[in-house]
Amino acid sequence: MKATLDGTIDFEQTQLAVGSWQRESIERAAAGVDGAIKVDLGRRTREIVQKGVMRAPSRAALIARVDIICDSQNGACHTMETAGGARFEDMWIQKVRAGSIEYSGSGASCGIEIKYVQLRDSSLRSG
Repeated sequence: MKATLDGTIDFEQTQLAVGSWQRESIERAAAGVDGAIKVDLGRRTREIVQKGVMRAPSRAALIARVDIICDSQNGACHTMETAGGARFEDMWIQKVRAGSIEYSGSGASCGIEIKYVQLRDSSLRSG
């Protein structure tokens, strides 16, 4: 299945693991008062791990494509879409791991794993 990062970088997705949203809260207590107050701060982030294969006509072209993804670890938000129509927005790339390069008649390929942190649920936006 094909996946696209930021509408420009295509690769073959082999696995997608979408974690659950994490909730944050704060707890406060006061001296001389029994109990505590817990304030729910709502959903915060979730982790998404995507594995796939990148292909290119040559080793140099493959390395250039992997470098583009590695350079995207810049703190900016990114969008990833799958061929099945799933769209994940507001994602920060936490880690990129590329495997060894393999060669075939059609060029070069390598496995890739991208670990994202989705910062907010874009489906909850009003608009």
